Amino acid sequence: MSEATLPPLPSAERPDVAARLREALLAASFTADGLLELLGAPAYAALARSETVPALRATRGDTPLETLVRLFLLQQPVPHARVKDVLPVHACVESGWLTRAGGADGDVAATVDVRPYGGSDGEDWFIVSDLGCAVGGAGGIGNRDEGVVLGVGGASTTLAGITVRTPVASALDLGTGSGIQALHAAQHATRVTATDLNPRALHITALTLALSGVPAADLREGSLFEPVRDDETFDLIVSNPPFVISPGARLTYRDGGMGGDDLCRSLVQQAGERLNVGGFAQFLANWQHEEGEDWQDRIRSWVPRGCDAWIVQREVQDVTQYAELWLRDAGDHRGDPQEYQARYDAWLDEFEARKVKAVGFGWITLRRTASAEPVITVEEWPHPVEQPLGETVRAHFDRVDYLREHDDASLLAGHFKLAPEVMQEQVGLPGAEDPEHVVLRQNRGMRRATKVDTVGAGFAGVCDGSLSAGRILDAIAQLVGEDPVLLRDRTPAQIRLLVEQGFLEPA
Repeated sequence: MSEATLPPLPSAERPDVAARLREALLAASFTADGLLELLGAPAYAALARSETVPALRATRGDTPLETLVRLFLLQQPVPHARVKDVLPVHACVESGWLTRAGGADGDVAATVDVRPYGGSDGEDWFIVSDLGCAVGGAGGIGNRDEGVVLGVGGASTTLAGITVRTPVASALDLGTGSGIQALHAAQHATRVTATDLNPRALHITALTLALSGVPAADLREGSLFEPVRDDETFDLIVSNPPFVISPGARLTYRDGGMGGDDLCRSLVQQAGERLNVGGFAQFLANWQHEEGEDWQDRIRSWVPRGCDAWIVQREVQDVTQYAELWLRDAGDHRGDPQEYQARYDAWLDEFEARKVKAVGFGWITLRRTASAEPVITVEEWPHPVEQPLGETVRAHFDRVDYLREHDDASLLAGHFKLAPEVMQEQVGLPGAEDPEHVVLRQNRGMRRATKVDTVGAGFAGVCDGSLSAGRILDAIAQLVGEDPVLLRDRTPAQIRLLVEQGFLEPA
């Protein structure tokens, strides 16, 4: 199904109706908290897995909230008599939010999905998407045709969670989709620009912003940075692009239409010149693991000149797992078996031709720097983290600045304190007099763990900002009977690592 044959959307030119609809939704507690209370945790979690049966069972009553859940989230026709006292039905039909079936008193149906979404500061927002697409997950639920606009998914919430949320003058949401990133950016950016290759996505973004009570963004149609003027720069760029590495570009919402991981590479490489100094660009991306090439070297080569970078690989899938994931996402596993097999073959042919053995997924954060020596950190971290991570990301780059500006001598003259909620673990055989090694573990942010020697553990344990690093090492040297000069020579590298990873903070 092409965009031209997708169902018509509500009018984006009726903010008055969107405001009345928003008021009615809030009055009925059609919010993220209201949904959780009504459905219960199991049924609410099932929606994220594209399973609607538990929610259908939980909404068999006739309360206003149950009516709205069935109408807007579960796409069930609802009798007009149940809706007329909950919503401004006439205005919603006239502006296209609702449609009638069977005459003036027949059933009422929604023309779009509307999903309650809680903002980071407790705001009650609503994400609009095409029918069948309000609940995410790789399950092939509903419509996965070309031009369709999806709602909230794991990738969207991940990007929203890692984005740095400092106040800025200008933000760009590149490939806005249903407008989730633009919605978040509007809370801390004076001016928000949102772009998308799909004009239907821009229309839906306008609906999302209006229904959420957020000022309209500057919406522009085009691919990647094409809609951005040559002289235009931003303090924040975010993008959850169509990063899937696939044969062809069958599905606009996920397939970039370029060969391999070229779209993600182009996006990252072009972002540097669009950033103001100190500005951040944050992306989700896939990258290829090719035979005979280190994936870290590949992704490092994407970073534009003049930018610090922090790249985190969160997951790696072999080519068969990857193909199966996205075939299921499109619902192809539910269709004709021979067609499914042919598409599977096409994916594997593509990977074989490019000598791709696996595909990585992760986060890429750039920061435009005035330094002549940018710092690029590439790492693999598949372990659980604590979202939101925006403050953790910002703090990482603050530490990059600090370490870049301090040589070993000034590091020893500096004062440090142990980061909050860092715990120490001693690992060794039961009954042993001394541990085999000591581990410092974070309970916040990236939740890192790192091995340290006894000097490193002792140093971290007494860092409260009152003494310089050098004086602490001198005291440790006296305690362990070691030459303080030698200890000062060999310890800065360990201090630098503890600062880089966020275990120690400059006081």
